[in-house]
Amino acid sequence: MTAEDERNINTDLAENNQVAPEKTVRAAQSKHKKNKVKKGFYYSFLTLVLLYCIVQVGFGAILNISKTISYKSKINTLEKVRDEAETRNQDLKDDIKQFSKTTSLEGIARNNLKMAGEDEVLVIINENKKEADTNKKKK
Repeated sequence: MTAEDERNINTDLAENNQVAPEKTVRAAQSKHKKNKVKKGFYYSFLTLVLLYCIVQVGFGAILNISKTISYKSKINTLEKVRDEAETRNQDLKDDIKQFSKTTSLEGIARNNLKMAGEDEVLVIINENKKEADTNKKKK
């Protein structure tokens, strides 16, 4: 029995203004031991609950950090794709402006459709496919 337990027993007896017979002292000692065991169990249980909560908070923090990193990388990837799409869109708009001019349309029509102007003569030179194939093989 510790000094603190003896003080608690003496305090309890002094409050009741009784002289402590042997049985009362033993009863008081066993009562304090039971209280001490109950408190010890209660504090152990609370410690386990607290540790469980700390583990949950730590696990949640790790998950949130990993999700944040993942989302930031996805955002960067999407921003790059967006910038490339905007650049391509601008290039296509410039191409549309250039092709809407009549001179460029006329040049495309002449080359692709093999057309000639009013005072022009169209000359088409056909190469034999066999000769072209042999030339390619030799090279």
